[in-house]
Amino acid sequence: MNEHLAQLSPQPLWCHFRTLCNTPRPSGHEAELVAILERWAEQHGLAHDRDDYGNLRLSKPATPGHEGAPGVILQGHLDMVAQANADHPHDFTRDPVDTYVDDGWLRARHTTLGADNGLGVAAALAILEDDTLVHGPLEALFTLEEESSMGGALQLGENWLQGSVLLNLDSEDRGEVFIGCAGGADIVVEAQLPTAKSGVDEVALELALTGLVGGHSGIDIHRGRGNANRLLVRVLRALEAYDIRLVSYRGGTLRNAIPREAFATVVLPADEVAAAENRVQALEQQLRAELAGVDEGLSLAAARVAERPAQALNAHASSMLLAALNAAPYGVERMSSAVPGVVETSNNLGVVSLDEGRFHLCALVRSLRDSAVEDLADRFRGLFDLIGARTRVENAYPGWTPAPDSALLARFERLHRQLVGREPAVKVIHAGLECGILAGKYPNLEMISFGPSIRGAHSPDERVELDSVVEFWDLLRALIEDLATAPAADRA
Repeated sequence: MNEHLAQLSPQPLWCHFRTLCNTPRPSGHEAELVAILERWAEQHGLAHDRDDYGNLRLSKPATPGHEGAPGVILQGHLDMVAQANADHPHDFTRDPVDTYVDDGWLRARHTTLGADNGLGVAAALAILEDDTLVHGPLEALFTLEEESSMGGALQLGENWLQGSVLLNLDSEDRGEVFIGCAGGADIVVEAQLPTAKSGVDEVALELALTGLVGGHSGIDIHRGRGNANRLLVRVLRALEAYDIRLVSYRGGTLRNAIPREAFATVVLPADEVAAAENRVQALEQQLRAELAGVDEGLSLAAARVAERPAQALNAHASSMLLAALNAAPYGVERMSSAVPGVVETSNNLGVVSLDEGRFHLCALVRSLRDSAVEDLADRFRGLFDLIGARTRVENAYPGWTPAPDSALLARFERLHRQLVGREPAVKVIHAGLECGILAGKYPNLEMISFGPSIRGAHSPDERVELDSVVEFWDLLRALIEDLATAPAADRA
């Protein structure tokens, strides 16, 4: 499948990306791809090993005569975000990604593309395969479960990597180079809430809020896009005027993707149904007006359920849960004063569910300041304590402190001017690159992050600009050769 990828330029990179598209690799299901890459390494005479967690390293000796050059680590993650449109059946553990070219961009049909971070992985593999490239010692580090938990980086073996320079290939903006990133943590809230029987005079309604753009919960959090969980909770709060009680709720699928869809079932008195349905229609128009120019596709619908559910939350529990969700922090909390234009702290209400009284919420808090992550987590705890829920913090990871005087950065800037004809923009990203975690384990590593232009990451609108991949490839090759051939006094 995806034969057309082998016709794109640079061909070595795209041939490897085809393998990644054809091999299912959602977070937690990377084993098949790891096995494929190990076989490929053996076929090409490359050393390979894994750490205790399963992260994969491929190694290639330096070009003869360049053994003294700094060792370069090419780093990316093997997993991808598994998001598909609700009306498109796709099993990310079995089905390949179906790609196509559209007006200079590569896309996938109805699913995420996996350019994040498949293109970085493909580029590293193509570099290892390139026997025309002059290079120092090379390592390609491919981590696991970045999208779900940063687990691979957090559990990375220490005293394992040998290189002194790390090139993270997990950025998404042509013409930019990243030297810092936010840290973060998952906030998990759970409760068993009391239920009561539904009455013979009650009717069930199913509510569906769909059609939002979604996106990356770090990179896109400041763009004002709708969060389906936040919006449907607003709708449910408005419908409390008609004595609704929550039966079930399902919103979002990943804590690091802005939710595009949310669904709820409620029961309410039969004589209030018509008024509630009219209110839903009015709320749809209100929300569409609020999101005009930002998120144009919102749809809000209510449908009567033929069979009344046996149980719903009791009136008090339903009201308290909706109040807590409505008050929960979400979106941009604070902009950075130290790095103008960059979000300092944010929260994404990523996954919310309710089933037979079992409530679950997973939010992802990000910040350039670890203390701000701790503070926002404590606010969640304080809020949901009020309804008797349990709150815990999981998968915390540190940020990456910028080093603007880095010799590696200066080298990249020089090559960018030579090859592209302009200065790169030096950036700090409000997202969880693995660099912060790696820096904690290998404090002497010098690092930068760069990549091609990817838009709509973590959503079925994900796409990559083909011309930017060529530019990315040329810069990567040039930087590796420059590190290998520069006089020792000039090396990063």
